[in-house]
Amino acid sequence: MLPAFSDADSKHVQETSELRGHLARALQGHAPAIVKDTLGVYPFAGMDNVPADDRAHLAELACQLISTAVRDGALEAEHPIVDDLARFASDRHADIRVLFTVVYLIERSALDQLALDDSFDVESLPWAALTQIVRRASFDTCAAVAGHLNRKVPDTGIIDPLTTLYNRAVFVAALDREIQRSERFGHSFALLALDVDHLNDINTRHGYGAGDRVLERVGIVVRTYFRETDWVARLGEDTFAVLLPETQGVDAERLADRMRVTVQERLQLHDHRSEEDFRVTLSVGVVIAAAVDRKVRAEQLLTLAYDAIDRAKKTGRNRVERVAVPTG
Repeated sequence: MLPAFSDADSKHVQETSELRGHLARALQGHAPAIVKDTLGVYPFAGMDNVPADDRAHLAELACQLISTAVRDGALEAEHPIVDDLARFASDRHADIRVLFTVVYLIERSALDQLALDDSFDVESLPWAALTQIVRRASFDTCAAVAGHLNRKVPDTGIIDPLTTLYNRAVFVAALDREIQRSERFGHSFALLALDVDHLNDINTRHGYGAGDRVLERVGIVVRTYFRETDWVARLGEDTFAVLLPETQGVDAERLADRMRVTVQERLQLHDHRSEEDFRVTLSVGVVIAAAVDRKVRAEQLLTLAYDAIDRAKKTGRNRVERVAVPTG
């Protein structure tokens, strides 16, 4: 039986719904200015290779999707405008990184326009709460587009077929986008890289089918462990990655260690040929980005994560190693 809502709960739900509606209407009203601002920064965001005739339509569709996600608090992959954006991009061979960048640029421009909107009382509504709604809508838009592309156009190759997680290309696009957001707004984020210990030995001793079972089940555990707003992917043969937006270092390290313990405790597999049980463990690298500048790239952070994994393996495996992103 569901608990009854208190008057305070009902008031909060109503206020949140009203705020979302007001925000969505404001975004729609500012849409021409948001799109114009976005087009102005395309070349400076590495988007100069997008044909000029296509830029405005991509930006308009992304703006509509963020506005819809703000209003509804979610965005489904089946939404007609998601289909329009995915189809338009696919017809023009625009990859997932281009789409993610367009969404991020719209988010930036939208927040700039909202900051100038006198209809928002920043004293009664903290700016952080408003921006969080817009950023979540931006995340929902990227997730819906990625899910739609994989579902409708499976040969785009954005999902790893064994684990059904996002693949490296999608993860790098999401990470690049989070770096841009962190550089602009100054919030921290974290990157976790999880490597399965002794996978080669498992394959040799128990067969490659056992190795695939390990990877599949690690993928399931990792995907269900983290939040919907976290990006989870398979980076390579035995390595997974998690992007934790707006997460402090101490929280990321704690999550990483709990993840490691969860896998160690839950993943005990059985080899029916030898009747032997074997446990699965992870070596984890945690990259803490308290602040980044525009020189930082996704591949640099992944290199730091791999280096942290190597240290974890050299010091005994089944452990977490942390590294901070250099600043200055």
